[in-house]
Amino acid sequence: MTGSFQRYLRAKRTVDDRALNRRLVDSLRAELAARAAESAGPLRVLEIGAGIGTMLTRFLDWDVLPEGDIEYVALDVQAENVAAMRDYLTEWAAGNDVTVAGDEPFRLDDGTRRITVDPVVADALDYADDHGAVGSSGRRAEADSDLLVGAALLDILDREALGTLLGTVAPGGLYYFPITFDGATRFRPPHPADRAVEERYHDHMDAKPGGDSRAGGAVLDRLQRLDGTTLLGVAGSDWVVRPVDGAYPDDEAYFLRHILDTVEGAVGELGGVDGLDDWLATRREQVAAGELLYVTHQLDFLGRVEP
Repeated sequence: MTGSFQRYLRAKRTVDDRALNRRLVDSLRAELAARAAESAGPLRVLEIGAGIGTMLTRFLDWDVLPEGDIEYVALDVQAENVAAMRDYLTEWAAGNDVTVAGDEPFRLDDGTRRITVDPVVADALDYADDHGAVGSSGRRAEADSDLLVGAALLDILDREALGTLLGTVAPGGLYYFPITFDGATRFRPPHPADRAVEERYHDHMDAKPGGDSRAGGAVLDRLQRLDGTTLLGVAGSDWVVRPVDGAYPDDEAYFLRHILDTVEGAVGELGGVDGLDDWLATRREQVAAGELLYVTHQLDFLGRVEP
């Protein structure tokens, strides 16, 4: 196994940067600016599955967040990810003329934005149930998020829970669910075991509680019909990882090795397939030689919770 999941999250940053649909990012930027202009207080963001904080740095790099005061709850179920968040954000800040101050929550200041970051270790649905419009006790709570973010989340979370998640969003607030897997994994050059490996890998996704290898289309259908929300946009966000001049950009060779480890573990849990060992050995040799191409099909969603 390649080891560090936190290193994988770092390596994935450039892969996601290429994949995310910029038209929807532009729409999100405009919607947040309008929301901030109408609000008297700080803009409130809740990110579920925040990992080590790469989406927050992207929002700042791409000027997605409006100027002013922002309260940013960065939630992840893995304590190791949350523990690594401060170091990652501090490292990024040092190269981007951003100051970091305080303990937890801590503050980022880039001269125009003052972001209070609150790292939280929690299960997404438990947190949403406690902080949403109606909690488990039936008592109405304060749903105050101006933006709910969940990247690479809805393919591992039961889409019937969408209502619970969206209950954390204030009336007129936004949701952004990018990088939602939608039923296609491809490795090239071709190998005789490709179809069997890919089908078994998807079977493993489907077997997990809440998992769905065709989540993108199912989420689109759900959001299109969900009462009290408006789907503002949906677009493709495919991962495409390929060598350039015989080498992978940045740390994307590590990203590919992690993906191959994930496939090996998933397919192995379901009993394997004929030719798996040769497939894995060939694919790992291709990564080392800068020859493997990897493609997945995904969807991004942007919408609003109506007043």
